Amino acid sequence: MIPGPFTYHRPGSVADALKLLAELGDEARPLAGGHSLIPMMKLRLASPEHLIDLHGITALKGVVREGDRVVVRAMTTQHELLGSDVIASILPILKETSLLIADPQIRYCGTLGGNVANGDPGNDMPALMQLLNADFLIEGPDGQRTVAARDFYQGAYFTALEPGEILTAISIPGPASGHGYAYEKLKRKVGDYATAAAGVVMTMEGGIVTSCSIGLTNLADTPLWAQEAGEAVVGTSLDDAALKRAADAAIAIMSPAADGRGPVEYRKHVGGIMVQRALKRAAARAA
Repeated sequence: MIPGPFTYHRPGSVADALKLLAELGDEARPLAGGHSLIPMMKLRLASPEHLIDLHGITALKGVVREGDRVVVRAMTTQHELLGSDVIASILPILKETSLLIADPQIRYCGTLGGNVANGDPGNDMPALMQLLNADFLIEGPDGQRTVAARDFYQGAYFTALEPGEILTAISIPGPASGHGYAYEKLKRKVGDYATAAAGVVMTMEGGIVTSCSIGLTNLADTPLWAQEAGEAVVGTSLDDAALKRAADAAIAIMSPAADGRGPVEYRKHVGGIMVQRALKRAAARAA
């Protein structure tokens, strides 16, 4: 289908974009990569009268290291994440996950900010932002504020973003040196959303897990930080019993919808398998 008519705007600064949002009100939508919004417009599930394209704002692009944190500006594409030495050395789980998002054509245009800000439960990066304890930097008519990724998602396509606000950057604390990581994603075909996916970042010492954080994708109407599942393996050698406890704890918080990817019980079952696979692979990488 063809989207309804709209007026296109391309501001050159965040201030200009915020001014347009304030002037145009509820009929305006910011445009990042467009891979969620444009399909919804084609299906007439969204009909904004104004699109505010953020691609012309250079201040919203790039990856920088600030102390012990990595700041990824919102309009940085998945392709740029793949090419970033900072990401590769400090946050390799982002590189691994970016490679599993759709296909190269999508990754050239899709942005990290759009992926995390839209509130789409099928997007891969929100669960990573939660397990990494990232902060989202937001600008709006009342100035700047910061919202923890773990507090940002309120329901499918509902987030803590207020009208007239723009997510401008993501600030991520660097995991401990020598950490292990993995993102396991089950999907029906290349380019599809996950049937179930799990991300893990962990540290080990002497063969014992000393810390573990787990995120779950497309297993509820929001991304999930599986805190109890991560805690279930701390202090263990990640034996079969510990893996099962972690999977059971993760399954306990899952509430996926039955859809073309399978019934609820199936998606929970494979969600538990993704957790165990990610834990094993992260442990193998942990120094």
